[in-house]
Amino acid sequence: MALCDDILLCNFPKCRAKLSGFAWVTACSHVFCDQHGSAEFSRSPAICPACSSALSGKLDIVRTELAPSEEYKAMVLAGLRPETVLDICSRALTFWTYQVHQERLFQEYSLSRAEGQVKQMEKLLTQQNQSREFELNAIRGEITSLKKVMEEYKRKYSEVSERLMERNRQYQKLQSLYDSLRLRNMVVGEREGPRSMPPAFSTGAVTQPSPSCTPQFLGGGSEGDRIFSSLEPEGVKTFFQFSSPARDRGHSLTKKN
Repeated sequence: MALCDDILLCNFPKCRAKLSGFAWVTACSHVFCDQHGSAEFSRSPAICPACSSALSGKLDIVRTELAPSEEYKAMVLAGLRPETVLDICSRALTFWTYQVHQERLFQEYSLSRAEGQVKQMEKLLTQQNQSREFELNAIRGEITSLKKVMEEYKRKYSEVSERLMERNRQYQKLQSLYDSLRLRNMVVGEREGPRSMPPAFSTGAVTQPSPSCTPQFLGGGSEGDRIFSSLEPEGVKTFFQFSSPARDRGHSLTKKN
C-alpha cells in the first residue's frame, strides 16, 4: 500500500475511526477525531487520552483541517525561509511516520492477541476432540457389549421360539387325540344307550336289601356259617330255583306284555 493511500485513525482507545474533515492534533504526536477531541480538550488542564501527557502549552493542541483548500496551501508557508519550510515539512513527516508506526504496532499487537486466542482455541479444541474421542470409544465399547447382549437375547429368543413351537405341536397332538377320544366315547354311548337297572323283587313282607348291604343271614360270624353248613347242595339249588308267588306273578305279567 502506498504512503498516500494511508488514512489516519483516531487515537482514542475505543474509537479507531477514520479521520476526515477536522482533527485534533497534539504536541505528543497523537490525533483525534473532532468528536472526541472537542470532548476531551474542552476542560482544563487538558490531558492526552492516548498517553496521558499534560497539554498546557498554547500550541500543544491544534484543531486542523485535513483537506485544506488550495488558497490555504498557497499561503500557509509563503514568505518563510527554505530551511523553515523544510523544518516544518520534516516535522509533519515525522508526525505521519509516527502515526504509521503506531498503527503498525497496534496491528501487530492485535495480530499477536488474535494468534494467542487462536492457540487457546486450538488447545481447547484439541482437548474437546480428545474428550469426544474418549467418549466415542466408550460409546463404541458400549455398542459392542450391547450387540453381544442382543445376540445372546436373539439366541435365547430362538430357543424359546423353538420350544414354544414344539409345545404347540404337542398341544395340537393332544388336542386332536382328546377330540378323537371324546368323539369315540360319544359314539359308543349312543350305540349302547342308557343301561336299565334290574328290577328289585320283594316277598311281600320283606323288602330286598341293596347289593351293598349284606343280609343278616349271609353276614359273617358263626351263625351264617352254621346256616350254610346245614344246607345240602340240592337244598341250595332248590332254595334259589323256586321264587315267591310275587316274583312269579311279576314274570307272568312281563311275558304277557
